[in-house]
Amino acid sequence: MPAWLRWLGIACLGWSLSGCATGVPEGLQAVGSFDVQRYQGRWYEIARLDHRFERGLSDVTARYEIQPDASVRVINSGFDAAKGRWQTAQGRAKFLGDPDVASLKVSFFGPFYGGYHVIALDPAYRWAMVAGPDRSYLWILAREPRLDAEIQTQLKNQAHALGFDTSALIWVEHKRAQP
Repeated sequence: MPAWLRWLGIACLGWSLSGCATGVPEGLQAVGSFDVQRYQGRWYEIARLDHRFERGLSDVTARYEIQPDASVRVINSGFDAAKGRWQTAQGRAKFLGDPDVASLKVSFFGPFYGGYHVIALDPAYRWAMVAGPDRSYLWILAREPRLDAEIQTQLKNQAHALGFDTSALIWVEHKRAQP
């Protein structure tokens, strides 16, 4: 098992033991009028706040696939240059309530779930900003490996206004084709 996957499990365990591991962080709101059909597919990680389970990874993508039971299969992949190989983790996400609200819980390890809340979304589903269970988790995603600099700045400013430490954002390189 890759080290980053183990750390993700530890993080999920910490979330579950801390109580409100899946709810939307205070002061944030998940996107309404959400269409999971349009959201599914491949997303490229443009920026993230650092966590051990992704540390050192480039070329990071997330793929979301709706399952017959209305859950969403999550497949995260990234390239670990230090090890010279791709890392992949599969998980499962479930809506916390109304599927028209982009607020889910995701698990990569059995009963341990963490929050996944889309807090900004392009009307054409070309980019998204996602928060975790607290403000130490943030991802900027896009349908393409690159995102227009003006949109990046807009999302960074929005995240800063919402209380995220945007000075700590890691801007992800995309140089390799996914296997």
